[in-house]
Amino acid sequence: MFCLNLKKKTTKEQKDEGAKRLRHLIHELPGILDIQSGLNYSSRSKGYSMGLTVRFESKAAHEHYTPSPEHQAVVSYLKEVGLVDTLAVDFEIGPKEK
Repeated sequence: MFCLNLKKKTTKEQKDEGAKRLRHLIHELPGILDIQSGLNYSSRSKGYSMGLTVRFESKAAHEHYTPSPEHQAVVSYLKEVGLVDTLAVDFEIGPKEK
């Protein structure tokens, strides 16, 4: 899970484009099972304006994702349009409880 804080001057169109580029990574990088990204709509965000969740098939796929040129290109775009801060939480999904 990833939260992104962008500057107030960052437009909705720029945020939408960033979310779209993040979601497109599923087509560019192996090992991504699911990826979702979008703009925050709640008042509980503590300033974070975008969210990202990525489900990987393995820890190795996650370890490849972060430094990959494809992911770093999206990070560069987000910095260009006003990325201020991020918050990440990585966790394994265990078996479903009954």
